[in-house]
Amino acid sequence: MKTRHVLSLMLGLLATQASALIVSGTVDGTVTADTRVSGWVVSPFGQPVQEIVGVPVQGNRFSMEIPIAAPTARAQVALTPQNVSWPGVIDPVAVSGQVQSAELRFFTYRDLNNNGRRDDAEPLREVAAQAGRSTLFIVWVNGDVTVKANKGYVAQVKRGWNAFLVDVGRAVSLRPFAADIGVTVRLNR
Repeated sequence: MKTRHVLSLMLGLLATQASALIVSGTVDGTVTADTRVSGWVVSPFGQPVQEIVGVPVQGNRFSMEIPIAAPTARAQVALTPQNVSWPGVIDPVAVSGQVQSAELRFFTYRDLNNNGRRDDAEPLREVAAQAGRSTLFIVWVNGDVTVKANKGYVAQVKRGWNAFLVDVGRAVSLRPFAADIGVTVRLNR
Protein backbone atom coordinates (compact mmCIF):
# COMPACT_ATOMS: atom_id res chain seq x y z
CA MET A 1 0.00 0.00 0.00
CA LYS A 2 2.80 2.44 0.92
CA THR A 3 4.69 1.62 -2.28
CA ARG A 4 1.62 2.42 -4.38
CA HIS A 5 1.20 5.78 -2.58
CA VAL A 6 4.86 6.73 -3.07
CA LEU A 7 4.71 5.72 -6.74
CA SER A 8 1.57 7.83 -7.26
CA LEU A 9 3.22 10.81 -5.58
CA MET A 10 6.36 10.46 -7.74
CA LEU A 11 4.32 10.19 -10.93
CA GLY A 12 2.35 13.27 -9.91
CA LEU A 13 5.55 15.24 -9.36
CA LEU A 14 6.95 14.13 -12.72
CA ALA A 15 3.73 15.13 -14.46
CA THR A 16 3.91 18.56 -12.85
CA GLN A 17 7.53 19.05 -13.93
CA ALA A 18 6.73 17.97 -17.49
CA SER A 19 3.73 20.26 -17.92
CA ALA A 20 3.75 22.60 -20.86
CA LEU A 21 4.23 26.33 -20.50
CA ILE A 22 1.13 28.37 -21.43
CA VAL A 23 1.47 31.98 -22.62
CA SER A 24 -1.79 33.92 -23.10
CA GLY A 25 -2.59 37.53 -23.61
CA THR A 26 -3.67 40.31 -25.89
CA VAL A 27 -2.31 41.95 -29.01
CA ASP A 28 -2.29 45.73 -28.87
CA GLY A 29 -2.49 47.24 -32.35
CA THR A 30 -4.10 46.65 -35.71
CA VAL A 31 -4.76 42.94 -36.15
CA THR A 32 -5.94 41.41 -39.40
CA ALA A 33 -7.81 38.11 -39.67
CA ASP A 34 -4.61 36.36 -40.79
CA THR A 35 -2.32 37.61 -37.96
CA ARG A 36 -0.47 34.95 -35.99
CA VAL A 37 1.75 35.15 -32.90
CA SER A 38 4.64 32.69 -32.90
CA GLY A 39 7.50 31.64 -30.66
CA TRP A 40 10.87 31.11 -32.34
CA VAL A 41 14.20 29.87 -31.06
CA VAL A 42 16.75 32.50 -32.07
CA SER A 43 20.51 32.54 -32.54
CA PRO A 44 22.65 34.45 -29.99
CA PHE A 45 22.37 37.36 -32.45
CA GLY A 46 18.55 37.28 -32.51
CA GLN A 47 17.94 35.65 -35.90
CA PRO A 48 14.98 33.23 -35.99
CA VAL A 49 16.15 29.61 -36.34
CA GLN A 50 13.18 27.34 -35.49
CA GLU A 51 9.49 28.02 -34.99
CA ILE A 52 8.41 26.23 -31.82
CA VAL A 53 4.77 27.33 -31.74
CA GLY A 54 2.41 29.60 -33.67
CA VAL A 55 -1.23 30.48 -33.03
CA PRO A 56 -3.84 32.71 -34.67
CA VAL A 57 -4.92 35.93 -33.02
CA GLN A 58 -8.67 35.93 -32.40
CA GLY A 59 -10.39 39.05 -31.16
CA ASN A 60 -6.98 40.54 -30.30
CA ARG A 61 -6.31 37.58 -27.97
CA PHE A 62 -4.00 34.58 -28.22
CA SER A 63 -3.03 31.56 -26.15
CA MET A 64 -0.08 29.32 -26.94
CA GLU A 65 1.40 26.23 -25.38
CA ILE A 66 5.17 25.95 -25.57
CA PRO A 67 5.84 22.25 -26.29
CA ILE A 68 7.78 20.28 -23.68
CA ALA A 69 10.11 18.87 -26.34
CA ALA A 70 13.61 20.24 -26.77
CA PRO A 71 14.42 22.42 -29.76
CA THR A 72 16.28 20.76 -32.63
CA ALA A 73 20.04 20.35 -32.24
CA ARG A 74 20.68 23.06 -34.88
CA ALA A 75 18.69 25.54 -32.75
CA GLN A 76 20.72 24.87 -29.59
CA VAL A 77 23.94 26.69 -28.65
CA ALA A 78 26.48 26.21 -25.91
CA LEU A 79 25.66 28.67 -23.15
CA THR A 80 28.77 30.78 -22.57
CA PRO A 81 29.27 34.23 -21.01
CA GLN A 82 30.00 35.59 -24.50
CA ASN A 83 26.65 34.60 -26.02
CA VAL A 84 24.22 35.50 -23.23
CA SER A 85 22.22 38.37 -24.72
CA TRP A 86 19.17 37.87 -22.54
CA PRO A 87 16.98 40.78 -21.38
CA GLY A 88 18.61 42.64 -18.48
CA VAL A 89 22.04 41.01 -18.86
CA ILE A 90 24.97 43.43 -18.57
CA ASP A 91 28.63 42.33 -18.51
CA PRO A 92 30.36 40.76 -16.72
CA VAL A 93 28.46 37.48 -17.13
CA ALA A 94 29.13 34.19 -15.31
CA VAL A 95 27.65 30.81 -16.24
CA SER A 96 27.86 28.06 -13.59
CA GLY A 97 28.16 25.07 -15.92
CA GLN A 98 28.31 23.73 -19.45
CA VAL A 99 24.85 23.39 -20.99
CA GLN A 100 23.16 23.72 -24.34
CA SER A 101 20.51 26.44 -24.51
CA ALA A 102 17.89 27.98 -26.77
CA GLU A 103 16.27 31.38 -26.31
CA LEU A 104 12.65 31.79 -27.44
CA ARG A 105 11.43 35.14 -28.75
CA PHE A 106 8.04 36.23 -30.01
CA PHE A 107 7.22 37.24 -33.58
CA THR A 108 4.07 38.06 -35.50
CA TYR A 109 3.33 37.47 -39.16
CA ARG A 110 0.41 37.47 -41.53
CA ASP A 111 -0.53 33.96 -42.68
CA LEU A 112 -1.36 35.17 -46.18
CA ASN A 113 -2.18 31.75 -47.64
CA ASN A 114 -4.05 30.65 -44.48
CA ASN A 115 -2.12 27.37 -44.14
CA GLY A 116 -1.51 27.70 -40.37
CA ARG A 117 2.25 28.09 -40.61
CA ARG A 118 4.79 30.67 -41.70
CA ASP A 119 6.12 30.52 -45.25
CA ASP A 120 9.18 32.31 -46.67
CA ALA A 121 7.07 35.02 -48.32
CA GLU A 122 5.47 35.97 -44.97
CA PRO A 123 7.73 38.49 -43.18
CA LEU A 124 8.37 38.04 -39.45
CA ARG A 125 8.17 40.97 -37.06
CA GLU A 126 9.76 40.60 -33.62
CA VAL A 127 7.58 41.74 -30.72
CA ALA A 128 8.10 41.80 -26.96
CA ALA A 129 5.66 40.06 -24.63
CA GLN A 130 5.21 42.19 -21.52
CA ALA A 131 3.31 41.96 -18.25
CA GLY A 132 3.10 45.56 -17.11
CA ARG A 133 6.67 46.89 -17.21
CA SER A 134 8.19 43.39 -17.07
CA THR A 135 9.46 41.58 -20.15
CA LEU A 136 8.67 37.88 -20.58
CA PHE A 137 11.84 35.88 -21.20
CA ILE A 138 11.79 32.17 -22.12
CA VAL A 139 14.82 29.89 -22.39
CA TRP A 140 15.43 26.15 -22.73
CA VAL A 141 18.49 24.40 -21.25
CA ASN A 142 19.55 20.75 -21.20
CA GLY A 143 20.74 20.93 -17.57
CA ASP A 144 20.45 23.07 -14.46
CA VAL A 145 22.58 26.22 -14.57
CA THR A 146 22.86 29.63 -12.90
CA VAL A 147 23.58 32.77 -14.91
CA LYS A 148 24.81 35.86 -13.06
CA ALA A 149 25.48 39.34 -14.44
CA ASN A 150 25.85 42.96 -13.38
CA LYS A 151 23.18 44.86 -11.38
CA GLY A 152 22.19 41.81 -9.32
CA TYR A 153 21.08 39.64 -12.26
CA VAL A 154 20.67 36.03 -11.13
CA ALA A 155 18.78 33.44 -13.21
CA GLN A 156 18.53 29.95 -11.77
CA VAL A 157 17.54 27.94 -14.81
CA LYS A 158 16.30 24.35 -14.56
CA ARG A 159 16.48 21.68 -17.25
CA GLY A 160 13.75 22.22 -19.87
CA TRP A 161 11.79 25.37 -20.68
CA ASN A 162 11.96 28.24 -18.18
CA ALA A 163 9.99 31.49 -18.17
CA PHE A 164 10.83 34.64 -16.22
CA LEU A 165 9.53 38.17 -15.95
CA VAL A 166 12.49 40.54 -16.09
CA ASP A 167 12.45 44.04 -14.57
CA VAL A 168 15.33 46.37 -15.37
CA GLY A 169 16.03 49.45 -13.27
CA ARG A 170 18.84 50.31 -10.89
CA ALA A 171 18.92 46.58 -10.29
CA VAL A 172 17.72 43.71 -12.44
CA SER A 173 15.17 41.34 -10.96
CA LEU A 174 13.73 38.12 -12.28
CA ARG A 175 10.66 36.35 -11.04
CA PRO A 176 9.03 33.17 -12.31
CA PHE A 177 6.30 33.54 -14.93
CA ALA A 178 3.02 31.71 -14.34
CA ALA A 179 0.32 30.79 -16.87
CA ASP A 180 -2.26 32.95 -15.05
CA ILE A 181 -0.24 36.11 -15.85
CA GLY A 182 -1.50 37.71 -19.04
CA VAL A 183 0.96 39.36 -21.39
CA THR A 184 0.57 42.09 -23.99
CA VAL A 185 2.19 42.10 -27.40
CA ARG A 186 2.33 45.55 -29.03
CA LEU A 187 2.27 45.71 -32.83
CA ASN A 188 2.40 49.47 -33.33
CA ARG A 189 5.44 51.01 -31.63
